[in-house]
Amino acid sequence: MSEPNISEDRNSATLGTANSGSPPSAVLQSLVQPPARYSGFDLWLHRLTVLLFVFVCAVVGVLLIIVPWRPEWTDNQILLTYPAFRAFISNGFVRGICSGLGVLDIWIGFWEALHYHETDPRR
Repeated sequence: MSEPNISEDRNSATLGTANSGSPPSAVLQSLVQPPARYSGFDLWLHRLTVLLFVFVCAVVGVLLIIVPWRPEWTDNQILLTYPAFRAFISNGFVRGICSGLGVLDIWIGFWEALHYHETDPRR
């Protein structure tokens, strides 16, 4: 006598096709649910939050690009009392890092705006 293939029975039992008689596509459709959407006040709150996030990213990014190259970056009351820190801050490499962070900040804000969707990840 030959024994039935036990691994096939186990695989079909885990998918729920051996006992229920339903096709695998019906099982998959019952497992996959459409994404929940925001509604009412939550929708507008989500939109406003994304808009404010994009605005703050854009403003901070522009400031980080422009301000390190202005004279106010090194000629201020705080840095005049610390000459070693002033020399470090006035280094072109440090200014470039700040400007690079500004570009990255703008990119993150616009990426978030372009990939905006109204599905609720909490549900």
